[in-house]
Amino acid sequence: MPAAVRIREVGPRDGFQNEPEVIPTDTKVRLIELLGRTGLRRIELTSFVRADVIPQLADAEQVLEAVRLPAEVSVSVLIPNERGLERALAHRDRFQEINGFLSASETHNRKNVGRSIEESLSGLERTIARARVERLRCEGVISTSFGCPYEGHVPVDRVLEIAARLVAAGAEEVGFGDTTGMANPLQVREFFAAAFKALPGVELTAHFHNTRGQGLANVLAALETGVESFESSFGELGGCPVPAGATGNIASEDLVSMLHEMGIETGIDLVALIDASRAAQQALGRPLGSHVLSAGPVDWQ
Repeated sequence: MPAAVRIREVGPRDGFQNEPEVIPTDTKVRLIELLGRTGLRRIELTSFVRADVIPQLADAEQVLEAVRLPAEVSVSVLIPNERGLERALAHRDRFQEINGFLSASETHNRKNVGRSIEESLSGLERTIARARVERLRCEGVISTSFGCPYEGHVPVDRVLEIAARLVAAGAEEVGFGDTTGMANPLQVREFFAAAFKALPGVELTAHFHNTRGQGLANVLAALETGVESFESSFGELGGCPVPAGATGNIASEDLVSMLHEMGIETGIDLVALIDASRAAQQALGRPLGSHVLSAGPVDWQ
């Protein structure tokens, strides 16, 4: 097991975009600033997508400009295409990383962004090249890496070929998304064993969803292969806006609690993280799916 792991909090983007209502900008800013005081060192703040496609993130510029985070927090934004990058670059001093995304499934990619995989890859190659000129750190995110709700099994070779293209374009990190919670621990172990061989020297990040309750089991399998980088969402917010029933990401506080109990360092204050999730729960006016939010830490006094 690794002695420590890195966690990117994606709730402000992946979580907020899946809420049925539009969360007020000042509420988003307040919640993000609470996250910034937990010890998290990586936060995905928003996405520069079209407002008519995801109205929940139409205030990307306003959020990015308003949020105040500790200097040690690295801010990333999700970028769908070159146009999105140009929008983001108008606020270049407010973030350090970009995350470009596509799906490993042709059907999911077309439903999600209206492009073929090849069209998305070509666009991302240009986007990453432009981002590197701006000295931005780049992550390539591959959705449906472990299965597609429309196509079923997604060949590992296809996922790794896409990853190799992203790395060749300049991505220093590749995130593999279990977008609708179809992965199982044995599959995860075999997948990352192959990924480490195919992508030496690249930061490999696991992004699991808890749609079928296997999220933390998949984290354990990834840890056993040497994965040291994860993405999660406070309160178990999030999901996938394309297929019905694609519920949230693994909860950040559930992940941190498990890692700390295993003796793996995260640098995160679990109680402060629970407080941030509790504030999100109050702001949204509904119970959230996180287990630790309800039960508290193991050593709760």
